[in-house]
Amino acid sequence: MPCLQCASFPALHGMSRAQHLPSLAIIGGGPAGLMAAETARAHGAEVDVYEAKGSVGRKFLIAGKGGMNLTHSEARPGFEQRYGERVHEVAAWLDDFDADALRAWARELGVETFVGSSGRVFPNDLKAAPLLRSWVHRLRESGVRFHVHHRWLGWRDDGALRFATSDGECFVRTDAVVLALGGGSWPQLGSDGAWQSWLTQRGVEVAPLQASNCGFDIAWSTYMATHHAGAPLKSVVARWYDTSGTLQQRRGECVMTQTGIEGSLIYALSADLRKSIARHGHAVLELDLAPDRTVERLAHDLAKPHGRRSLAEHLRRQTGLTGVKVALLHEVLDPAQRHDPDVLARTIKSLPLRLTQARPLAEAISSAGGVRFDATDRSLMLTALPGVFCAGEMLDWEAPTGGYLLTACFASGYRAGRAAAAWLEQSARQPR
Repeated sequence: MPCLQCASFPALHGMSRAQHLPSLAIIGGGPAGLMAAETARAHGAEVDVYEAKGSVGRKFLIAGKGGMNLTHSEARPGFEQRYGERVHEVAAWLDDFDADALRAWARELGVETFVGSSGRVFPNDLKAAPLLRSWVHRLRESGVRFHVHHRWLGWRDDGALRFATSDGECFVRTDAVVLALGGGSWPQLGSDGAWQSWLTQRGVEVAPLQASNCGFDIAWSTYMATHHAGAPLKSVVARWYDTSGTLQQRRGECVMTQTGIEGSLIYALSADLRKSIARHGHAVLELDLAPDRTVERLAHDLAKPHGRRSLAEHLRRQTGLTGVKVALLHEVLDPAQRHDPDVLARTIKSLPLRLTQARPLAEAISSAGGVRFDATDRSLMLTALPGVFCAGEMLDWEAPTGGYLLTACFASGYRAGRAAAAWLEQSARQPR
């Protein structure tokens, strides 16, 4: 239902439910919101999308700058295990719309995909913009209406939706709502978490938003922070303890920063690391800097005389370690330890890093926390607010990058959009 102050539509103030088709407002124009709009429209709903920014899909486009990792080819049930504590809830969404369905959906929009060497799935052209353009065009052709520069402000006392626009505040009365407002990461793109207070005021339980897929702070020395920030740390194995106390390990790459460490390997561990910090005040991450060599082989080679060569040159010749990996050894070992072949070998295989805190939420790729699942039914409708559904990152789940995060956003939007259309259809049958 268009807003009451939009000049391009007739004023709707005072119109009764019997005088208009059941309408659905989608608030938020990211992947979850657009998928909810497409699905609800396909099921016969009148759909209006309201977006705070001047165009939809901005975070989607930014994510696409790295090659548009659309989903992942990992088979189920391994795929759904990536959602950690929310595996059962997200698996239900994937039953409706999974990675294969997402690739088929992209193909219908004229975008073919391929599986990369890592198992990640990308559009053939590695771009997000063509996919988004085709999608928005198809949505408009289907009858979905878009209203940009409409920032949601909650509800008016009479139940109308409130929006801030360039022409002042306007109000919308609608029969159902899908909230797809994102979490709290990248607020400059619209996901600022402002919706939390408006929901809690109406009795909806919301878990605090926290950084996910984020970097972590380490108390580097001044030398480390100034000389190695931005240096890639390739081909390492990370070891850490998960929330159950089980030792885990994963191979990958990360990047040193002025304040600590980040990158794809660290993002994948962020949930466990964040929870360890919350429980113990810090998290310990061990890095194997030479995963293809045994500690015994390293100790043997490092025990060889190096004469007048520097330690750095001796490490390069005997272990292949250079640059930031050597700097890390200097960071955690004192001079005597650095010249003990056994200590040096053990540290290369298990270099301890003390993580003190996650980077701020605004810097994170995504967020954890949000609307608790106990506050919704299986259709993602808020039990405290019948006719109001939630989708995407504003729900209390998280996932690593690699296509898992985006796939669940699409899948939750599909479920919420279909459920909202069914709600409208059922409501239309009720006696007025």
